[in-house]
Amino acid sequence: MRLKIKPLIILTFSLIAILSLNFKDRSNTYIADYTEKLTNFNSQQTELVKLIEASDLKSTDAIEIIKNKINQTRNQMKGLDIWLRYLNPLAYKKINGPLPVEWETEVFEKWEKPYKRIGAGFTLAQLYLEEENIDKQHLLGLIEESVENTQSYFADSITDNLKTYHHFFLCNRLYLLNLAAIYTTGFECPYPERVIPELQLMMEDVNSTYNSFNESFSETPLSTDYIHLHAKAIDFVKTQQAYNSKFDHFTFIKDFINPLFAFNQMHIKKYKVSTRSLVDYSLNNESMSIFDKSLYFGQNSKGIFLRVNDDEVLNEINKVGKLLFYDPILSSNNLRSCASCHKTTEYFTDTVSKTSMQFDHKNFLTRNTPSLINASFNHLLMLDGKHITLQHQGKDVITNPLEMASDEKETLKKIMSCGDYKKAFTKLLKYTPQEKEITLEHVVSAISFYYSKFSNYHAPFDNAMNKTGTVDETVRQGFNVFMSKAQCATCHFVPQFNGVKPPYVGSEFEVLGVPADTAYSKLSNDNGRFGINPADETANAFRTGSLRNAQYTKPYMHNGVFANLNEVVDFYDGGGGAGRGLKVDNQTLSADSLHLTKTEKYQLVEFMKSLNEDIIFEMPPTKLPTSKNKTLNKRKIGGAY
Repeated sequence: MRLKIKPLIILTFSLIAILSLNFKDRSNTYIADYTEKLTNFNSQQTELVKLIEASDLKSTDAIEIIKNKINQTRNQMKGLDIWLRYLNPLAYKKINGPLPVEWETEVFEKWEKPYKRIGAGFTLAQLYLEEENIDKQHLLGLIEESVENTQSYFADSITDNLKTYHHFFLCNRLYLLNLAAIYTTGFECPYPERVIPELQLMMEDVNSTYNSFNESFSETPLSTDYIHLHAKAIDFVKTQQAYNSKFDHFTFIKDFINPLFAFNQMHIKKYKVSTRSLVDYSLNNESMSIFDKSLYFGQNSKGIFLRVNDDEVLNEINKVGKLLFYDPILSSNNLRSCASCHKTTEYFTDTVSKTSMQFDHKNFLTRNTPSLINASFNHLLMLDGKHITLQHQGKDVITNPLEMASDEKETLKKIMSCGDYKKAFTKLLKYTPQEKEITLEHVVSAISFYYSKFSNYHAPFDNAMNKTGTVDETVRQGFNVFMSKAQCATCHFVPQFNGVKPPYVGSEFEVLGVPADTAYSKLSNDNGRFGINPADETANAFRTGSLRNAQYTKPYMHNGVFANLNEVVDFYDGGGGAGRGLKVDNQTLSADSLHLTKTEKYQLVEFMKSLNEDIIFEMPPTKLPTSKNKTLNKRKIGGAY
């Protein structure tokens, strides 16, 4: 349905007139700043729609005029980005959504099924203008969605949020996180030569917003140190070339954005900022660095022991969890343990074969064993997003006929036949008053708490960003390639370098066209996410995993098809499966070559190696608890296979 522009203009200026009655008071300078920027944006949108309606879209010149006008309108939008992205993130995707189709998943899927969201706005309109036989109505539809959703901001009363200081520091936090993870990568801008100019314009507009905020909220201002550092960040951007492939992402984040984030977090604590938004669901107000492992929470590693904070009790949970991790008593034949596939000497994965052995000790599983390290930084688990908690995943492995082939009742009976286990869980039962008896939930919660502690370590790259260590120039350049030309950062987001992007409540599932073999004879027959959420877009889609410790977690991809990181880089450089002739109609990875040089590929791999975390691993237990059932006392630590 076509949107009528004239009523929108009348509505806009009527509301501006109402708001302007209060602008005489200095406290409303901030609201006036927002309203002025929104007015300018609306005017640009209106002009853009009229320009498209009047154009024949048949000549190159006509299309270039439209492109230039879209760029002007995008520039106006960037001045509003700090507010719009936080205060109405769903509408924002209609204004400048980078994805044609997006499935709302992750944290929200813990309460509701994923649902399909069709994208619209400037990025998609610009991409559409690159196609042949452009349909004017379709192009107008993409832009008018943007206009309509901008109008919705009045209905949602954004100005009510602007009357207090609380929202500001939360909006600003998301702005800073996106400066580190999104804005410089090209994720939301189809033209590499415009990424940095847009960045500069946006930061300058935000700077004016800072001034208006401090004037209006003089009792809870941004500090002088923050203002000065942000101005220096703008000066730094001005020294950079237009193409984001030439941008020094490393210095920008290390010297400016990460310190700014720390200042903003201190403001949030000092001013006791409160939130009622799900945008802030995962973020931790206590974290003072983007590269702190406590930046956001994806999973509750304690499970049923969530309320336990006493270090002595947590130590007891860890001890019993470690024993259970190595104990094949969890399997029906008492020969397989968690450590059978998640080997601690191999970063809690299996690097020996492409996929691990099945329970029958003959066949192999269809998917590569994922590392358990950093698994807690995902809201959905497994490559297809099947599970919403670490504990659900643990139960599924125990009862899966291809893995441990046991059942809850029998497993619990065997565990309770061991005096040490029974004593430990009986003692711990009082810390879970909602449960009247010991359950398998206690067992899997102890296990998840044990292995999750190995996700708390940092890598040399983290230390460099936190200015507690250094990395060499090859790593710095590799990171810059990663963030730009190689397009890695459009799927692997700072700081976990997985698919979870700011505000860290949503993750990417990507279709890469992974082959069944290195000869690219055919596409892997694993449907991935489709098995959990059937849709055209989810066929052969897999959750984007973390690149941390990647050097030690071979083989790679869901089927373990690639043996080393060089093969992985070559796969992406060649445009995935579609780039090599495989039929992958819904591939989300561009089929075009990245044209990476030999040096750039080397730098990329060296950067990924800098994400190897300095983990202190532990020796396996020296013995397992004995059972009243003597046949169980032949169990082998770590399992037999």
